[in-house]
Amino acid sequence: MSNQSFAPASDTSLRRYEHLYIDGEWVKPLDGELIESIDPATGKPWAIAPMGGPQDIDRAVAAARQAFNGPWRRMPGHERAALLRRFADLFSAAIPELAVIESRDNGNLVREHRASLTAQVQWYQWFASLADKAQGTTIPIDDSVHAFTTRVPIGVVGAIIPWNAPLLATCLKIGAALAAGCAVVVKPAEQTPVSALELARLMHEAGIPPGVFNVVPGFGRTAGAHLVKHPDVNKISFTGASQTAKHMVRDGAENLKRFTFELGGKAPHIIFADADLDNAINAATASAWRLTGQSCALGSRVLVERPIYDRVVDAFRTRAKSVRVGLPSVDTNHMGPQAHEEQLRKTLSYIEFGKQDGAELITGGSRVLTPALAPGYFVEPTVFAGVTNRMRIARDEIFGPVASLIPFDGEDEAVAIANDTPYGLTAGLWTRDVGRAHRVSNRIEAGMVWVNTYSFLRWSTPYGGFKVSGWGRENGIHALDPYLETRTTVISTSGQFPNLYT
Repeated sequence: MSNQSFAPASDTSLRRYEHLYIDGEWVKPLDGELIESIDPATGKPWAIAPMGGPQDIDRAVAAARQAFNGPWRRMPGHERAALLRRFADLFSAAIPELAVIESRDNGNLVREHRASLTAQVQWYQWFASLADKAQGTTIPIDDSVHAFTTRVPIGVVGAIIPWNAPLLATCLKIGAALAAGCAVVVKPAEQTPVSALELARLMHEAGIPPGVFNVVPGFGRTAGAHLVKHPDVNKISFTGASQTAKHMVRDGAENLKRFTFELGGKAPHIIFADADLDNAINAATASAWRLTGQSCALGSRVLVERPIYDRVVDAFRTRAKSVRVGLPSVDTNHMGPQAHEEQLRKTLSYIEFGKQDGAELITGGSRVLTPALAPGYFVEPTVFAGVTNRMRIARDEIFGPVASLIPFDGEDEAVAIANDTPYGLTAGLWTRDVGRAHRVSNRIEAGMVWVNTYSFLRWSTPYGGFKVSGWGRENGIHALDPYLETRTTVISTSGQFPNLYT
């Protein structure tokens, strides 16, 4: 298969990944470097990973273009589906190892990764089931022509992956792209490069043809920017910051590149006074601190109707103190570290902003400095009360375990606060009133609204955002649409065309 080095990880030796995966081969970077991947639970390196540069992107794109123009795009959908199902089986068998690798790269709990990876097997199976469903339509006109449409793969796709959920984000992009018949170049985040290289190993073992799937870890300013600008890349699928997406649109404008964006959020989680309060608090606290707050769908703005506001504040204070913050490898822990030191600094800075802006710090607010955890990037689950929607902690995406509790009076004010944000990815609300559930959910400007539940996401539910939270949708029955073009064909049934110059 390769000369890629997969040394076992341990406390005394680094796991070494020195090669990129391009055109079915493991190759050393041409203009990149080797870097240390830092375990956020210890603050120390745990692996060596390659970073590719523009020349490496060039050869990956060339390999993808050649593979796309070869048999891959012409392969019947059911054959692509069979390869994806074979990959899904290998992926399933690798879950125990992948969960540990992903945790050491980004710090989330191993048990959370196991659960996510188990679901991702179903995602890949779902995409496989769609591979032969790209059907066109017949367009009735008259007896002189037969008009119809066909769906064809868009071409070479650049998949740019975030650090907060690397394998899940990769799954949503490559599963749909490969099922559609596209070839892919994956550029994982520089903070979390390892799991994508392990995916390449599984793709190779599954028999995905050379060039169809390529992995080039690299820095955004070099490898990522070059991938976006590359004239032979037809589409970019990106999950990350909205400001970065704006730069991508400008860089891709030269050749009118297509984009799908999932760009984060500042979700309102609304609790009405008539809600089932126990379950609402379970959901709101789980959402506030899940994945150490490093989720685009985080319900970090908790909007609480005033009659129950004090009870919810007390519940958050009590619940925060019961959160077990600790090493991701311990299954009984509830929350691990921030994914990297820069994110830790950002979270701590926003906690200071909350204090400066006049919010009341109810609990938390500090880095965890116990001897066992001090070297890592751990921060306490944090709760602010008395928050207004003008404060920075309510307006900006923090990506840390910081909950902002905002009081409101009545439906109209709840909706006004919920929509008073440039974001519009997800939202949640709790009420026993069925009419209110429909009224409020219909008025919220978000791509996904959860009622009397939160963060329920499956392969069959379309996912994406309004406003600056993104372009397009992932998942669902139309998951392949962003990776397909529509061709219209008109065939004359007579072959007659008049001479216009008689």
